[in-house]
Formats: sequence, structure tokens, C-alpha cells
Amino acid sequence: MIVAVALSSNVLIYWLRPVPLNTLDFVLPLIACVALLARRRYPVTALIVVVLSLSAYYPLARLDGPIIALVFVALYTAADLGHLTAAITTGALALLGMGIGEIGEVRHVDDGAFLMIAGWVVSAIAFGGVTRNRRAYLEEARQHALDAVQTKEEEARRRASEERLRIARELHDVLGHNISMINVQASAALHGLKKRPEDAESALRTIKDTSKETLRELRTTLGVLRQVDEDAPTTPADSLARVEALVAASGLEVRTELSGPLDAVPTEVDLAAARIVRESLTNVSRHSGTNKASLTITNTSGNIIISVEDNGPGASYDGGSGFGLQGMRERAAALGGTLEAGPRPEGGFRVAARLPLTQPMNGAR
Repeated sequence: MIVAVALSSNVLIYWLRPVPLNTLDFVLPLIACVALLARRRYPVTALIVVVLSLSAYYPLARLDGPIIALVFVALYTAADLGHLTAAITTGALALLGMGIGEIGEVRHVDDGAFLMIAGWVVSAIAFGGVTRNRRAYLEEARQHALDAVQTKEEEARRRASEERLRIARELHDVLGHNISMINVQASAALHGLKKRPEDAESALRTIKDTSKETLRELRTTLGVLRQVDEDAPTTPADSLARVEALVAASGLEVRTELSGPLDAVPTEVDLAAARIVRESLTNVSRHSGTNKASLTITNTSGNIIISVEDNGPGASYDGGSGFGLQGMRERAAALGGTLEAGPRPEGGFRVAARLPLTQPMNGAR
């Protein structure tokens, strides 16, 4: 379209005012127009070709057409595509050359026209810079919006993952211990059903009580997870205040040592400590091959220190791949603490945990 307008303007001027022509009247505008067609791919080269063509056109050609507008388009395009320095330099040189050419006695452009052309040159460059800056601003705003959406989605996925892990830990801790006890007692009941009926009756009674406790704890845990009632009590079923009950439910002979106040522990730390004690005793019952263990809980230096040891011959250490040990480590890490589990040099197995009572402001995930 620009080529057609530029060439047709010369044809129209010649038709209105016929003058002797030379080849430059149409060759130079044609060269400038062809260069302008490539301005998006080669903006600086196109600008230079257009300025040089027009610099030769006006002194040498016979037709005084308005194709100077091609320079303004080339300047605008160069600035719009980021070649601001090239546009300013070329525009300044073009105006300087025009001014030098008008120093002689013959003036082709009066002062008003020269100032108007200079204003158009400055305006073309300025508009190009403004449109580029606006496009960059819009792109940056779009990128920020995309980043915000992506960050929000990643945060939602992270929260969902953490919630799934938390629910998995809760259900494992609630069900794993009691189901294991039910399995052990059921095996004892079957074994002594004919030989020692009184032991079978005691085992079945234990199964009944344990299953009832399991259902109660499961309802409590699901109620907390659902949070359907804000007024519902959120005190966890497991607590250091009930450590004697945890020990009794394990069915083990446990030597217990408690040191320091354990009744004013923060809820999250209290629940995590009780869960670690429960899971550790469950592992002793299931894997150690002994019915004896030692439990030490100490509140000292702003930390809850837990140690569960046994001297059984069983393989209660699985390299840390089990869900029980993994869940205990996750609980400790979530509170900014540590947990170590492994075989003792003198035999048996040991679980040692440290849970800080004061939690970091940004969490310890």
C-alpha cells in the first residue's frame, strides 16, 4: 500500500503539472519503497536505503513528490523495533544534510517547512519509542500474570501434596498400631483356643477393646481433618499426657523414664511426639522379636527428646523405606526437628527424635 501511494503520488503530480522527466523521478522512489517493504526484517538497512534514496531524489529529480513520508515511516519502524540509536543518528544526519544543502543562495525549503520536517522526524522517532515501551510493558504485565497464575497453581499443588501426606500419616498412625495389635492378639487367640481357652478369651477381649479404640480414634481423626464443626474438640487422641495408656496398649514390657514438664507442650509437638512413641513401640512389637523396650521422654532446653530402644534379635530396621519410619521422619522435619532410627551397636534397635517446642515463623518445611 505504501509503495502504491508513493508511486501514484508522483504519477498524479506529473498528470497535474507535466514537466520533462528523467529516470530518477521513478527509480529512486521505487528503490525507497522496495526497501521500506523489508523494514520489519532489516529495519536499519531499510532506513539507510530510504534516507539515501530521498537524499538523491529531491536535488536530482524533476517531480517534487511527498515521498519524504517514507523517511518518517522508516524512522518510526526502526525505533519501534528497538534500534533507537540508529534512528536518532540517521534522523539527525538527514536534517544536518538538509540544512547544509540550504545554505546556498537557492533555497528549496523555507524555515517553516524545515522546522515542520524536523518536528515530523522527532515525532516519528518518539512514537516508535513509545509504542515499543508500551509493548514491552504489556508483555511484562502478561508475563507477571502468567507467573502469578503458575505460582498460585504450584502453591495449590504443594498444599494439596502436603495435605495428602498429613492425612496419610494420621491414618497410618491411627490404624497401623491398633490393627497390628489386633493381628497379634488374634494369632494368640487362635493358638490358644483349644489348649488354653482362658488365654483365648483374654485375647478376644483385647481385640474388642482395641477395635473399639481404633474406631474412636478414627472418628476423631476424620472429624479433625474434615473440620465440619468449628466447636468440635480438636484435642488429639494421642498425647504425651496419655503416654501410660500408649505404653499399656502396646502390650510390651516398657521401662519408662519421663523428665521435665510434659503437660504444657504445644499441640502439634504433643501430637507428633505421641505418634512417634506409638509407632516406635508398634515396630518393637512387630519386628524386634522381643516384648521388652525402654522409653525415655525429656523436656529440656526447649526440645522434646524421645528415645525408644529394644534389644531384640529381630530385623526392625528396613533402611528407612517403610511408611512408619518415613512418617516419623516427616513429622519431625515438619516441626523443624530430627529423627534417627537404626540398629544399635550392642544389638537391638533405637529410635531417637528431637522436637523443638518453639516453631519457626515461616515453618520448617
